[in-house]
Order: sequence, then C-alpha cells, then structure tokens
Amino acid sequence: MKSIVSPENPETQPFWKQKTLEQMTGPEWESLCDGCARCCLNKLEDWDTGAIVWTDVACELLDGDSCRCRDYPNRQATVPDCIQLNVEEVKTLTWLPPTCAYRLIRDGQDLYWWHPLVSGDPDTVHQAGVSVQGRTVSEAGMALEDYEHHVVTWPQELPETAG
Repeated sequence: MKSIVSPENPETQPFWKQKTLEQMTGPEWESLCDGCARCCLNKLEDWDTGAIVWTDVACELLDGDSCRCRDYPNRQATVPDCIQLNVEEVKTLTWLPPTCAYRLIRDGQDLYWWHPLVSGDPDTVHQAGVSVQGRTVSEAGMALEDYEHHVVTWPQELPETAG
C-alpha cells in the first residue's frame, strides 16, 4: 500500500526523509536494511593501494535464498570480522554498495522504488535484481587464496531497474 506524501507538509514525509542517520531509533535504523545482502559479500583489499574488490563469496551465515543472516543477533560471535553498521561506520566505509539505504541517506539521496520501506514488499529487492539471491558461493570451507577466483563487479553497480 502506497502512502501519499505531500512535499509541502514535511510531517507526512517518511522518517528517512525527516531524520538524519544519527536521529533514527533502533527499529528505524534496522528497517533501512533492504535485505540485498551485498554487504555480506567478502571483499579483498590491495594492501599497497587500498583498492577494494568484491567477490561473490558470501559470509558463512548468509542464507542465499532469503538473503538474511542465519544468526543475526549473534553473528559477531561466529564471524568476528562481521561489521555491525552504525553511524560512524557508515560515515567512513567506502565500499557500501551504491544501492545501500545507509549510503543513500548519508549522501542526501532518496531510497529506490524497490526498497521495502517504499514498495511495502520485502521481495521487490529480489525482483529488481538488487539482491545477491542466487549469485553467491559460501565461504564455508573455502581457502582465502581461492577468493581471488571469485572477483565480481556487480555489487558495485546499479541494476538496470534501479533508475
């Protein structure tokens, strides 16, 4: 169900248009995650240049069908290098995907039509081709040196349907 939002009345604007990331409540912050799971992909950093490249190797806790963490509340106990996004992280991370709501709001942009907060449907992120659904391999049992054989560029690209 779509709500009619009047640009003349800011109080009818959705919370992500009214608040900064710092002003959001915990539930509002969590609802910004669109469930694409692009941030759950392993990235490789060139030690000399600092350049980041993406892989299609997903965190061992990622459910590749739902694109959700299998143990979200306890994820850092299992995967110590899992980055829990917070305002400070969002300000400094250079690798957030261009479709990421946290990045978009940080940069003063609006959410895309397929974001569940806009569409009202958590499946639109998959229908729009934004999520990693069906596009990953698990890191479980994979040697770190094999990650370089899984380098991809699509996580840093906007899907054709995003415009």
